[in-house]
Amino acid sequence: MAIHASAQVHPSAVIEAGAQIGAGCQIGPFCVVGPEVTLGADVVLKPHAVVTGWTDIGDGCVIFPFAVVGEVPQDLKFKGERTRLVVGKRNRIREGATLNTGTEGGGGVTRVGDDCLLMTGAHVGHDAQIGDRVILANQVAVAGHCVIGDDVIIGGLSGIHQFVRIGRGAIIGAVTMVAYDVMPHGLVQAPRGDLEGLNLIGLKRRGVERSEITALRAAYQMLAQGDGTFMDRARRLAEETESPRVREITDFILAESGRSFLTPK
Repeated sequence: MAIHASAQVHPSAVIEAGAQIGAGCQIGPFCVVGPEVTLGADVVLKPHAVVTGWTDIGDGCVIFPFAVVGEVPQDLKFKGERTRLVVGKRNRIREGATLNTGTEGGGGVTRVGDDCLLMTGAHVGHDAQIGDRVILANQVAVAGHCVIGDDVIIGGLSGIHQFVRIGRGAIIGAVTMVAYDVMPHGLVQAPRGDLEGLNLIGLKRRGVERSEITALRAAYQMLAQGDGTFMDRARRLAEETESPRVREITDFILAESGRSFLTPK
C-alpha cells in the first residue's frame, strides 16, 4: 500500500494493502479501496464509495456515495479471469453508479475517457468503451461490449444493447431502448429508438461551421432517400463527399459491426 503524504484518508475508510493513493486524494468516511486500485492525483471518494478490482482512476475524478467502481462483470461467462477497468481524468461518477471490469472474451478492459458525467444509477457494463465528454443521465444502462463515441449524450432511463456502437456527437432521448448502431451526430428518440435526424443543437454548441452542418444535412437526406440500399447509399456518399464529418459518418457505417444500423426515417 502506498498513500501519498498529501492524501487525506478518513479513519473509517478501508484501504487494502497494495492500493496506490495519489497526491491530494481525499478518501471519505466508510469508503473501501481494493488492493489493485490506483487512484491518480486529486481523486475524491465521497462517503461509502467503493473502488475495487484491477482499477485505475485518473486525476481529478470524483466518485460519489454508494457508487461501486471496478466490481466483476455481470456475465455468466466470467470465470474470475484477471481483467481491468480504466477510468480517465476529471470524471464525475454520481451516486449509485456501477462500472464493471472487462472479460477475457471481450478484450479484458472496460474504459471510460476524460471529462464524463455518469449520473445517479448509471451502469457501464463489461468491456464497454466510453469516449470523452460523454454524459450518461440518471439510470442509463450501457451493456457489455458497447462503444460510445466522444461527446455522446444519453438521456435518462435509456438502455443500450450489448455490442451497439454510438458514433461521436450523437444524442439519445430519454426512456429509449437502442438495439442498433447509431451513426455519428444522429438524433435518436422514441421507445424503440428511431433515428429522427441530426443532433443539430449539439453541432452548433460545439461551434461546427455552417458549411459542415449543411453538408451533414445533405448527407442525411441522401442516406434517407437516395437510390439503392442503405449501405449502397453510404458507399456512394463516401466516394462523393469532401466533408470530414460526412466522411466520419460513412466510415462508421462501412466499418465492421456486429449489429445492424438505425436508418433514417
